[in-house]
Amino acid sequence: MNMMTAKPLAPDFTSDDLPMMLPGRPPMRYDLPKAWHHFKELVKDKENTAEVAKIFEALPWRGAYDAAQAFLSSERGKAIRKSEPSLVAILDDHDSLRKLPAGSLAHAYCDFMEREGLSAQGLVDELDRYRPAEFFFADQVTWYFNRMRDTHDLLHVLTGFGRDALGEQCVLAFTYSQQPALAHLFLGYAGALQIRKHKAAKVPVFRAVREAQNMGKACPRLVEQPIRELLGQPLDELRKKLNIAEPKYYHQAHAMWRAVGVDPYDLMAPVNKAA
Repeated sequence: MNMMTAKPLAPDFTSDDLPMMLPGRPPMRYDLPKAWHHFKELVKDKENTAEVAKIFEALPWRGAYDAAQAFLSSERGKAIRKSEPSLVAILDDHDSLRKLPAGSLAHAYCDFMEREGLSAQGLVDELDRYRPAEFFFADQVTWYFNRMRDTHDLLHVLTGFGRDALGEQCVLAFTYSQQPALAHLFLGYAGALQIRKHKAAKVPVFRAVREAQNMGKACPRLVEQPIRELLGQPLDELRKKLNIAEPKYYHQAHAMWRAVGVDPYDLMAPVNKAA
């Protein structure tokens, strides 16, 4: 009888004795045939998260281990690991976040997550469904990788990209510049190509995605920022500090779709001919 191996308990990520990086981690190598196979399966069912996970396995960030170890070896990295062992615990504590000043990133984040019916733990649970138990490593690199996962919805809030189809592709492109897994770029532009096939209006889809990619380059790597400190800061001021500009082409695309009666959050809806 096949039984799923239980997920190991999370280690104490604040421990001085926690290894930097345990042996046995898979090499960060590209497997283009595997990526293409799983992309074709994803096209058949765009909600199949398992296929997305496989594409990321096939097109990883090849420098991820080096980047993680460089940050974890720094005094800044050590301090942040001690003060923020789990972003999930911080981000899902909306009662505490709501006590921070009005207009802060914390309030905007809570508004976004509550409006969309999301939680940081929900994303963890979804992704863990497709990760074998043997790929849970009790080391500091896991803490760094967890932050790459847990900052995803913060990126939506900081950038202003929504959870519409174009917004998700823009977040992927932004993230590529922060965490350059080729899968981010591949999925971002492949998704943009699918959106571009919508004939209701000729909107700047690829310009929006490219603009998001450039925004990600200008912003310091979010995973390496003290998130608890950022949450209490005014959102508008924080965007300036992080060099996150207003996404011109994304908003332009939304306006053009709406002008012809298309809801950007439902691109498959019928066009309103009277608009």
